[in-house]
Amino acid sequence: MLNSDDRDAIAEAVREAERQTSGEIVVVVDRAAGSYVAVPLVLALALALFLPWPFLLITNLSAASIFLAQLIAAALLLATLLWYGRGGRFVPGFVKRRQAHETALREFTARGLTLTQGRTGVLLYIAVQERYAEVVADAGISAKVDGEAWQKIVEPLLAAAAQDALREGLIAAVRDVGAVLAAHAPPAADDVDELPNKVVIL
Repeated sequence: MLNSDDRDAIAEAVREAERQTSGEIVVVVDRAAGSYVAVPLVLALALALFLPWPFLLITNLSAASIFLAQLIAAALLLATLLWYGRGGRFVPGFVKRRQAHETALREFTARGLTLTQGRTGVLLYIAVQERYAEVVADAGISAKVDGEAWQKIVEPLLAAAAQDALREGLIAAVRDVGAVLAAHAPPAADDVDELPNKVVIL
């Protein structure tokens, strides 16, 4: 996904962007915001529930034999659905987007972005499996910048990720976030780099 050279290049882009602003940028790249194992499990169990009826109607098998067949079918269905449904294939898009959004909000808090001087922290988050990206800004910036400005940054990032150009997409997104921050939170005389610039990989 991102090798060490990619991560170093993105971290350097963060450092360069932060030289133009008192804001702080944190980049989080999430391989998958959720495992979604529950969906194949529910599907396999639901399908297995219907298995006994044909056996009851057309065979003279004992209840124990039918129950054993049901257990084997449930196990085989679960294994097949887990393999085929990996990456959340059976999960509706709105569920995956909600999961990724909730993860972004958790990471925003966990990475200390609510603790910056002036409340000017910004999280650039992308969940690769979900094909979801979001910019989360603290109160000092969100009050000045509307969601449309962030969406204009997110859309090219997602397009780049879809073309296996995640490094380039993230560097461009960091520069764009930096430009927004520079316009609304210019550098202060006592400004320090409050948060690490390295890319967080989940």
